[in-house]
Amino acid sequence: MLRTFLAFLVVVLSGVPAGWTAEESTDASANVVAALVADTSAVVPGRPFTAGLHLRMAPGWHTYWQNPGDSGLPVSITWKLPSGWKAGPLQWPLPQKHVEEIGITYGYADEVLLLTELTPPGDLPVGGPVTLEAEASWLACAKTCVPGRATVQIALPVGLTAEPAHVAQFSQARAQLPESGPPPFPLRWQPGDTETLIQMEKLPAESKLDYFPLEPATIHPELLPPHGVRLAFGQDKPAGIRGVLVLETAGVRKGWNIRYPVDPVATGATSSIPQSAASAVPSLTLPRALGFGFIGGFILNLMPCVLPVIALKIFGFLGQAGESRQRVFRTGLAFVGGIFAWFLGLAALIIAARTAGAQVTWAFQFQNPAFVLGMMLIVFVFALNLLGVFELWLPGSGKLVALSGREGYGGAFLHGMFATLLATPCTAPFLGSALAFAFTQNAPVTLAMFASIAAGMSFPYLLLTAQPGWMRFLPKPGLWMVRLKQAMGFLMLGTVVWLLGVLGAQSGVSGAVGAAWILLGIGAACWVFGTWVTPAAQGWHRLMALAAMAGLIVFGAMMAVRQSAPAAAGWEPWSLERVAALQKEKKAVFIDFTADWCLNCKYNERFVLETAPVREALRGFATLKADWTQGDPRITAELKRLGRAGVPVYVVIPAHGGAPQVLPELLTQRTVVDALERAKK
Repeated sequence: MLRTFLAFLVVVLSGVPAGWTAEESTDASANVVAALVADTSAVVPGRPFTAGLHLRMAPGWHTYWQNPGDSGLPVSITWKLPSGWKAGPLQWPLPQKHVEEIGITYGYADEVLLLTELTPPGDLPVGGPVTLEAEASWLACAKTCVPGRATVQIALPVGLTAEPAHVAQFSQARAQLPESGPPPFPLRWQPGDTETLIQMEKLPAESKLDYFPLEPATIHPELLPPHGVRLAFGQDKPAGIRGVLVLETAGVRKGWNIRYPVDPVATGATSSIPQSAASAVPSLTLPRALGFGFIGGFILNLMPCVLPVIALKIFGFLGQAGESRQRVFRTGLAFVGGIFAWFLGLAALIIAARTAGAQVTWAFQFQNPAFVLGMMLIVFVFALNLLGVFELWLPGSGKLVALSGREGYGGAFLHGMFATLLATPCTAPFLGSALAFAFTQNAPVTLAMFASIAAGMSFPYLLLTAQPGWMRFLPKPGLWMVRLKQAMGFLMLGTVVWLLGVLGAQSGVSGAVGAAWILLGIGAACWVFGTWVTPAAQGWHRLMALAAMAGLIVFGAMMAVRQSAPAAAGWEPWSLERVAALQKEKKAVFIDFTADWCLNCKYNERFVLETAPVREALRGFATLKADWTQGDPRITAELKRLGRAGVPVYVVIPAHGGAPQVLPELLTQRTVVDALERAKK
């Protein structure tokens, strides 16, 4: 109530004229100077960037954090953006604690950079500058408090490329943002009726701990030695607790957003990452967790990422129906062994990483783009095999259907590992609670939990191979198996699309397109293998086919590297005004009329314009890029004036007058270099 009254008082007194106190200057512009900065030199249509509200406080003055504490008002910013722009939430760096006569407050002294992510529209015209404006307000306090307000703005050019700006300033601000994940040390909650204790373990002895409350905002944290926090709330027990935990080691501060309870169903939280055994699954016992793990592992067989591979194993069981019972059972044991080997190996890896201090979760390997790419290639080749593009064979043994029931014990073992590998990105019902429990326990319990999941997943196969007679309930082999296998191939391609989306989210559009080039090269190589590397083919035919396969794979890899390579810098947006200004300066000009959807344009850029000889010949030229991706009417009119109906178009304007040269649509290095040399004369 006191803070509410003071905030109301500040708003009322904000109309008091300057000079209402004799002790401090009430000129807000003298106490706080506001400015708007951006982390980019230009705006690229559709590409998010970060803007920062920079507040510089006079000595002795401070502003306030999102929770100001016992008094004060938080800084606010209202964006006035052009149509189509989007602004994210305000990002607050770690505050400092101020002990004042009125109580404890949280805020910033000296200076602070408050960050906001801005996203321009994808159809933003390239060319002139765009002005971004915002209304900022704050309360600056020393011995007295003075409300302040300022209109801040920044003008940025709109271009196709941009360079980082204010790198040190933004890096320092981002380093002070609290992380959303759990802290890299054990964090235990001890809830009570009138207070909650937070205990940190395994911290360096010289570390300093602090806590800044968000919910409830009125909590007064009390630091307990050596590394604990008491949050006392009396009889008004809150439904949830949320705040920022700060650890200072050797003068470096780092913070984490933490909450209790962490169950999103109970609190509406956006994150359910377990922060301790007590907070994550306080009522889950070991027997119940093992049961959940078994049931979750069993249900994994029905998940979309596993079902296509499992269906193939059913084909193997059908093929084994006429074999001896001992062989069928031993093959099933090999398949089950592959499942257990993967799960226990994953558990061992998690335990080792956790011991080293890393934060790992289920499917953590899918956070690695290289692993995702490798998995995508394996699944893609598997899908092509199912679709009949190629078949595996060995001399003297005839055709072998990959991972069929007759592949031998080693093949069954690898099949079990592969099925489990695809299962890790899926979380079946009952498995979430079991995994949350497993990730917070000691090494033996973690191993037991993963073993229970493996047992659940392998149970139906072990049962079928132990009782081969039950296979009579499965459909009889026939043409339907071939059709179903092909259908499963398309399902596997769906998995490839999903993995491609994961890779795109990690590495951007260029990374996804590069991976697609690799898939194209490998797909063509598999087709060559299935067509010419056959048991009936002669030796030299096979050698030629293998050489062609290697060339196709290398081609795909080279295209991927070129796709991921950064574009050559130095291009500026085209406009008639810019061309006229350069001609007045007697500057030679090279103009590239292009579009993102134009394949010839991309070919010319990658293999001609961005090569070393052409870049060297372009020295001294002003290089302009006219991007026609969105159908700019100014570019359309210029293309008509040049006698062209589409792109690519390349124009060279000599430095000292003369007629412009319009180059062919398909470029060569020699064509461009010769034209540039003529323009220099």
